[in-house]
Amino acid sequence: MDNLEPLRRLRNRYFVLRHGRSLANEEERIVSHPDHGVPQYGLSEAGRRQVEDAITKALRDGVLDGTTLIVASDFARTRESAEIARALLGAQDTVLLTPKLRERFFGDWEKQHHSNYHRVWEADALDGGHTRNGVESTREVLARTTSLLRDLERDYAGRNILLVSHGDALQILQTAFERVDSARHRLLPHLETGQIRELEWKAAPISSEDVWITNESTPR
Repeated sequence: MDNLEPLRRLRNRYFVLRHGRSLANEEERIVSHPDHGVPQYGLSEAGRRQVEDAITKALRDGVLDGTTLIVASDFARTRESAEIARALLGAQDTVLLTPKLRERFFGDWEKQHHSNYHRVWEADALDGGHTRNGVESTREVLARTTSLLRDLERDYAGRNILLVSHGDALQILQTAFERVDSARHRLLPHLETGQIRELEWKAAPISSEDVWITNESTPR
């Protein structure tokens, strides 16, 4: 389910940062289960430098600054990336951690060689709802990531929000902004580790009704 599908416009600007190169990347290993990814497999030294370079450039170019709200997956590699970003930006708010931005769960491929990603992606292209070998489907990932954005749209307005997450989670989230099926996530421009990208919103067809999320609380 795409929780953004009814919306014609967004109240915030969204940027994504794929975590820097991690120890799991160094080992060429799939690490997607929270029992492994939350306490372990943080950033490698190269990964720290990737994030530092990306954030420094974004700050220098005026893309992000201290008013940026940072929301991150609670995995070690994304937490560490987010804290580097917060420190370099001098962000006023603490990092918000959420399981909704966690790595896609790769089921039976957990701790296996990362070449097995391609097996999953080939199946994705045929069926966005598949859960072969216990993997989390693209539709399930889309539902949880866009649910987070609906919450952010409810609670904030006029903010630059940096989402720090993982390769597949961010590729799939991009499909909501591009208005394409989640099964086609590998056809969208690839996010490298340590890369920042603004998600460009494509409005719904003109026949759709405007939908605004309102909340009694004041947007932050």
